[in-house]
Amino acid sequence: MTQADNATDLLRAARIVPVLTIDDAAQAVPLARALVAGGVRMLEVTLRTPAGARAAEAIMAEVPGAIVGLGTVLTPGDLDLALRLGVAFAFSPGATPELLDAAARARLPFVPGIATASELMAAMARGFSTVKLFPAAQLGGIGAVKALGAPFPEARFCPTGGIGEKEAPDYLALPNVVAVGGSWLVPGAELKAGDWAAIEARARRSTDALG
Repeated sequence: MTQADNATDLLRAARIVPVLTIDDAAQAVPLARALVAGGVRMLEVTLRTPAGARAAEAIMAEVPGAIVGLGTVLTPGDLDLALRLGVAFAFSPGATPELLDAAARARLPFVPGIATASELMAAMARGFSTVKLFPAAQLGGIGAVKALGAPFPEARFCPTGGIGEKEAPDYLALPNVVAVGGSWLVPGAELKAGDWAAIEARARRSTDALG
């Protein structure tokens, strides 16, 4: 099984992938425990903050039910960091040729971000048929997924960006969508307040809505 196959299988099993931007690494473990308790196990910890890598390490060490990956992987150096940490997968919001080439060589499930047909073709040329459509809502939402699916029937998508709790089931009803990503599961105010009960409840509600 290839790394691309592994990424597709991870996403298909998860269906919902929260995009986690963590400023305080001390909040990472209780946050992850709340999400896992709510039925959400695949966690994308972004590198948007200095605490991101430490947060991913802490979750991997202390929350055995979590499947942890890095998001906002922008460079081959970020990909090297993901490999050093031993995360289960990596996401990028977009992808340069250098990043795609490095990811094709790396032994790590990787989901490149795309926004256009040309970017999808570049990803697929390197073996990545499952991609992150970002920013999904701003690119046309479900209509964009359907439009890209017509000339690329073998492509599979994880739309991310501007998707909320109400929209997620509609995206997941599409045959070429294996998962959706988003930050709606963890509102910034609840994370800052440490309201783990509210986060767990939303995770449970979101997973229950998928049947």
